Amino acid sequence: MAPPLDPRLLKRATATRAFLVAVALTGIANAGCIIAQAWLIAYAVSGVFASHSTVFEGPLPSLSAYIGLLALVFTIRAGLSWLSSWLAHRASASVKSQLRTDLMAARLANPRDTSTTSSTLIYLATQGLDNLDGYFAKYLPQLVMAAFIPVLVLVVILGQDIQAALIVAITLPLIPLFMALIGVATRDQVNRRLKYQTKLANHFTDLVTGLPTLQVFGRARAQLTGLKLVEQGSRIETMKTLRLAFVSGGVLELLATLSVALVAVSVGFRVVAGDLDLTTALFVLVLAPEAYLPVRLVGVHFHDSADGAAAANSVFRVIDAVAAPPAVPMAPPPPKTSEIVFDNVSVHYPGADQASLSHLSFAVHPGEVVALVGRSGSGKSTALNALLGFVRPTSGAIRVGGIDLADIDLDAWRRQIAWVGQNPGMLRGTIGSNIAIGYPKATQSQLRSALDRAGGQDLALDRPLADDGEGLSAGERRRVALARALLRIEFGHAGLFVLDEPTAGLDQASEARVVAAVSASGVGAIVVSHRDALLKLADEMVPVGSQPAAAASSEPEGGRR
Repeated sequence: MAPPLDPRLLKRATATRAFLVAVALTGIANAGCIIAQAWLIAYAVSGVFASHSTVFEGPLPSLSAYIGLLALVFTIRAGLSWLSSWLAHRASASVKSQLRTDLMAARLANPRDTSTTSSTLIYLATQGLDNLDGYFAKYLPQLVMAAFIPVLVLVVILGQDIQAALIVAITLPLIPLFMALIGVATRDQVNRRLKYQTKLANHFTDLVTGLPTLQVFGRARAQLTGLKLVEQGSRIETMKTLRLAFVSGGVLELLATLSVALVAVSVGFRVVAGDLDLTTALFVLVLAPEAYLPVRLVGVHFHDSADGAAAANSVFRVIDAVAAPPAVPMAPPPPKTSEIVFDNVSVHYPGADQASLSHLSFAVHPGEVVALVGRSGSGKSTALNALLGFVRPTSGAIRVGGIDLADIDLDAWRRQIAWVGQNPGMLRGTIGSNIAIGYPKATQSQLRSALDRAGGQDLALDRPLADDGEGLSAGERRRVALARALLRIEFGHAGLFVLDEPTAGLDQASEARVVAAVSASGVGAIVVSHRDALLKLADEMVPVGSQPAAAASSEPEGGRR
């Protein structure tokens, strides 16, 4: 069975450690209040019986004092409960924020990773991690209290009645034993439920993504059956989880009730026989349930924690898949005017039958434009991913200014690159705000100039965009991305264009403007394209992968090999 507290939570979320210390202190204080409460009740009730009086028969100043002290104890316990809940929610918010940051950092560090789908990441970062509230607000505080309160209560009972203490000491461990057995079944069931929920999220995402195509071919309504089946599977697993929670809670309640009953019967017979005074008997009877209560509540709240723990475990799998940062600081990238050399670079993805990129060698000098040519699937995009540091070469090396790229600070290196991909990323906002990502301090005139030179004269800067640039065509997205890259080159101190099919989907006039803008930038560029206009701009064409001899021997007009 997994440990009650995942050590990775302590390692990555420093707020957890302070929270556990604070909860331990409040637990000890709460235990003291419980003992004081039991003592006050026992002495107050036994005092009433000893004086043969009731609350309604004359003034009882001593009883009034007991009631006042009890009210004070109840107030302190309420304050400690509020403080524990407040600390728990603060810790939960801090841990969730840290885990979400680490999750996104892990994804951005390896954006080519397809082992975890986007819909799964969205579920984990939202609803999945939100379930940690139950873990921190209920389970962990109760777990800490269960480590202190039963021991303190048992020691106090032992000082008053050895026989009752023995009964508590023998029956109390049975609850953790049953909890462990229940915990194994709960963990497996929650993992199955998480798998079904993830499957439902992925299925729904795939349907939404492919809905236009399904609608065109008249297959949209036919997908309802599959969606209902997946939804039914998720509903069945959820009901199984709830049934297990109710049944296990009932078992723990029954076990605790029977244990307290044994103490009560033993104490009652000895009071009747005169072997135990009423004050001690009441004190033990009031304290006995408090010894079982924290441990019993741990089992009850374990189900509140199971969903959050399962989601956190999935998040840690994504985070741990990213290589740990090196112990030694990385070297800063050389100046942007440095030469870039691919030295016999090969990339072989794990599990692939053959290398995605084989023995690629070329150099890019400052101000040169190098075009990578080859058939689809020959490894051109893989070469760009290796240059950006998203993929590490299996063999060979990429050197920037004579320094191996593996030894360079990748964040600083990427800041020197203006990148335009085949499907440029867009954020909710306006066209102008998306262009300004390349240089946030750009003025409206600078934004307008960059967009015009990228072929976007017809696009308005204040045109609103939905999530992921919804509302832009493929060609318009590339215009916006190229304008963003031009700003990055001109004002953001980037010194290298990396372009992956930047003119695909553009008309000839727009393509001509793009070519002119790249040429006028005066910086080095690595271009992947099948368009003649961009190939003619290249100073050198580098064949990638196996390709026909004609393609390998082609040379742009006015270029050199």
